[in-house]
Amino acid sequence: MTYNFSPDVLKLNPELADLKTEPASKYKNARAEASGMRFQSGREAAGVSKLILLEQAKQIFSLRLQVKFPVASGVSYIADAVYLDSKLQVRIVDFKGFKTKEYRIKKRLFEEKFGMEIEEA
Repeated sequence: MTYNFSPDVLKLNPELADLKTEPASKYKNARAEASGMRFQSGREAAGVSKLILLEQAKQIFSLRLQVKFPVASGVSYIADAVYLDSKLQVRIVDFKGFKTKEYRIKKRLFEEKFGMEIEEA
């Protein structure tokens, strides 16, 4: 099975014609690659790329990706990105296109346990 790229995209990028697809995503997100890393969605890839540039420009610090936080017995929330802003405040970011029931529960548990807000981008 191949992707269904438009003729214009294929004309500009003929190598995409042979690209194989991964199984369809449950939430219709397209996996993406940026900065030499693979991401669950284009939204996450773009967001992380922006954060990497901000860190390189010394506007944010200590960027960490896919940080795991235990929120309840046997339940963890994994943040897409954690960093220190210019005021050295911890920021937790999740790049969401669709908020599942599971995510909403984990977000609430995280915010109750750690007293910090998860930013959704």
